[in-house]
Amino acid sequence: MSDDFTVTVLGCSGSVPGPDSPASGYLLEAEGYRLVLDLGHGAFGALQRYVDPADVDAIVISHLHADHCIDLTAYIVALRYGGEGYRLRGPDKRIPLVGVPGTRDRLEAAYDPLARKLGLHELFSFATPIQGEFGPFALSYAPMNHPTPTNGVRIEFGGRSLVYSADTGESAELVALAEGADVLLCEASVAPDDEFVPDLHLTGRMAGEHADKAGVDRLIITHVPPWNSRQVAADEAASAFHGTIDIATPGAEFAV
Repeated sequence: MSDDFTVTVLGCSGSVPGPDSPASGYLLEAEGYRLVLDLGHGAFGALQRYVDPADVDAIVISHLHADHCIDLTAYIVALRYGGEGYRLRGPDKRIPLVGVPGTRDRLEAAYDPLARKLGLHELFSFATPIQGEFGPFALSYAPMNHPTPTNGVRIEFGGRSLVYSADTGESAELVALAEGADVLLCEASVAPDDEFVPDLHLTGRMAGEHADKAGVDRLIITHVPPWNSRQVAADEAASAFHGTIDIATPGAEFAV
């Protein structure tokens, strides 16, 4: 059995979906276990290219900004009304959904603010982030530097590790979470000519600096808004990090 696991990019556009990519969403797979990490605008549509929605084993949502979670509302519709491949099977086939406190309230409000008896507990089993195992994966979390509660996530399997920055400004916690990781999947939202707002997002160079400080082997640049250049963000990162740098693009699959 290979010790590698894979991450497929469902969407990587920052802040809004772009003309060539949904917003944030990633599918992680190992030993037949499917873990979805974030599900922003349009990512649920992309997910269906790779797996039946009812066969997803767990979902982790980093934070409650729409570009990271809003397609959970589409997931509700599919699980409630979809045909084969969408309906949950078995006496308790609810999908574990891990998110910051308030995730269920946010999802109910986004789906239908007038409906308070949605029965979402019939579709998802809600939990807040706690270090532990999901199938073959071991997950740990750290709070990121963002205006709303946000968790970076470290996912480990078979001696390999991937860290997802989610959204963050400069963050010692991200460096600590990513220490020695094989892959850092890191946001780089801010272009060189953008006005820089502290404690919100990273530039490409900052993403490279975090990867360098953490001593990771590989940096994957993601969450670049459609009005900015992914290549410019990667080039900026290369000025601070001299390991392998890749650019997340929709549909790309990376072995960790």
